[in-house]
Amino acid sequence: MIKWSNPDEYQGVSTDQHIVLNDKTLSKTLTQLLSVIEMFTPKPIVKRTSAMLPLQVIYYGAPGTGKSYKIKSLEKGQGTKPVRTTFHPDSDYATFVGAYKPTMEVVPRYESSGTQVEEKRIVYNFIPQAFLKAYVQAWANYPEPQYLVIEEINRGNCAQIFGDLFQLLDRSATGFSEYPIAADSDISKYLSETFATDDKFAPDESARAEINELYKEEYTDVMADVRSGELLLLPKNLHILATMNTSDQSLFPIDSAFKRRWDWEYIPIRNANKGWVITDSGKEWDWWTFLQCINEKIGSVTDSEDKKLGYFFVKPYDNHTISAETFVSKVVFYLWNDVFKDYGFNDKEFQTAGGAEMTFPMFYETDVEGQQVNEELVAQFLQNMVGEPLQDNSNEPATEEI
Repeated sequence: MIKWSNPDEYQGVSTDQHIVLNDKTLSKTLTQLLSVIEMFTPKPIVKRTSAMLPLQVIYYGAPGTGKSYKIKSLEKGQGTKPVRTTFHPDSDYATFVGAYKPTMEVVPRYESSGTQVEEKRIVYNFIPQAFLKAYVQAWANYPEPQYLVIEEINRGNCAQIFGDLFQLLDRSATGFSEYPIAADSDISKYLSETFATDDKFAPDESARAEINELYKEEYTDVMADVRSGELLLLPKNLHILATMNTSDQSLFPIDSAFKRRWDWEYIPIRNANKGWVITDSGKEWDWWTFLQCINEKIGSVTDSEDKKLGYFFVKPYDNHTISAETFVSKVVFYLWNDVFKDYGFNDKEFQTAGGAEMTFPMFYETDVEGQQVNEELVAQFLQNMVGEPLQDNSNEPATEEI
């Protein structure tokens, strides 16, 4: 060990010779020994527990399973409101990050007499969008958790929307972006002006020193570059939470490199135990029982989990009763136009009492005054699918008013 630590001084000395160690030799030997011990000492692995908040996660599942509710539950108790946006086919980098837009401002103008008056003019200013709003909010409230919520993430072209921000999604074990990126001139100017005041840039000297230490091999003062707007760097307190309906046919497939930078959490179909019922012509069917029956049918016909219905697919107007009108316009419409349209309606569940095939227009064919939908056909479909109702008040005589 001594020869290895001091090769120049003890070159040619055999291992069985007696040598006298001076302080310098001993110190150098101990330093090398400690480095070897550290090299082979297992490093502690920090595992994410259920109590820890995810940095970037996509909650996915069938429609109505409560994906947005899951995100809302994570936000509870936070001091600032989350920044929300929804992706769609026309979403792009400018609508997600920010761009110059025309705005109306009051500006002074001098008349020929020298009198100063004010008039409204159209001027172009840089307007931040969801990403920059959340980014600024995260640094302004560091290290308190802040949220950027993206609904329906698979309905937009993620590669086009995120652009160079894609690199920032690669987070290290510390929660910060592994690779900061250079901001373009427009974004840099906006951030420099925004972060100029301390209330918009919260990290104190200790936090800045800690973060600078993480990037010392590449940047002299990464926090100064972030505050000046030259660099973009996601802080560890910025959580990006997204939802995705697996039933939606995405116009733009999400590539594997993008997927790899997210945690994925499947939200299964569960009984929320709300006691909701479907009511039709004085009869009531249990909503959860219907979901179990229809989802079993969907699975057997389509061989897919994506088209199934979650508990919150529809919401009762009174938090208890799903009316026949709501049932037809939401559930029947979805089943006939999205789920079974390519498979046909020949099974017994989709037959009328006379043996004819139920069609979607038939649910709106009614001559009964005051009815918006064919409640008799709705009742037939529910009975075919679920069986007898929980409660039947259809034959009770009407109570006469005195």
